[in-house]
Amino acid sequence: MKIDSHQHFWVFDPVRDAWITSDMEPIRRNFLPNDLQPVLQQNNIDGCVAVQASQSEIETDFLIQLAEQNDFIKGVVGWVDLRSELVSERLEYFRQFPKLKGFRHIVQGEPDDLFLLRMEFMDGIRALETYGYTYDILIYPRHLPTAREFVTRLPHQLFVVDHLAKPYVKAGEIEKWAADIQSLAKRENVCCKVSGLVTEADWEQWTPEQLRPYLDVVFEAFGPERVMFGSDWPVCLVASSYERWVQVLQEYTGSLSSYEQEKFWGGNAKDFYSL
Repeated sequence: MKIDSHQHFWVFDPVRDAWITSDMEPIRRNFLPNDLQPVLQQNNIDGCVAVQASQSEIETDFLIQLAEQNDFIKGVVGWVDLRSELVSERLEYFRQFPKLKGFRHIVQGEPDDLFLLRMEFMDGIRALETYGYTYDILIYPRHLPTAREFVTRLPHQLFVVDHLAKPYVKAGEIEKWAADIQSLAKRENVCCKVSGLVTEADWEQWTPEQLRPYLDVVFEAFGPERVMFGSDWPVCLVASSYERWVQVLQEYTGSLSSYEQEKFWGGNAKDFYSL
């Protein structure tokens, strides 16, 4: 089974979705399951994991409802206030929805670079561990040392880094990011989504050759059993078609064994999210 481990749905709201700026015109509209399903079919992808794009339980409910209505949505990564004293009560409530697999917070948007280590936030992550939920780490390269400390303090929680932690592909910067990724990957409770790379490159002029060094770092650091395919659709559309991103990764993973390819294209996501 091939799984897209990272994509989004939304009914576009220019206020709520202010992060979708005017230069991102291709995605300033609604994106719903009937938009994605034919794209998955054309690329021989069997299912997907829908990930939150705004920080409210309304968003979580929205994604759960879509997943219940569409069998190809195999899992949901939602949002809950992990800093709340009521987080355990909310997680108990969400247990009734079997397709809800984990949670995410948009840490890259927090002004405090040490946000992950805040006591109340870490208490929320400990609650996720109690209820068996995963956590998606959405950060920039500068947050990687903090992320390593974060995952080290929570050795039994399952984590996945979204978008390779958004390396500075357009600027060609790699050394500091690579060293920090390699350090983070030493924690065996952490996986990495191979997603969101094209939007960190030059949207108009990126080439597969420019992406390869970043892919090399992640595949070597995490190994083929802790990396998973993700499209970041529809965000990826500002820089690439779905088909082109799949083609880049098919060419890149072509030298892997059939077992390793199966793990990357679906097996690892299936195991991580218990799909």
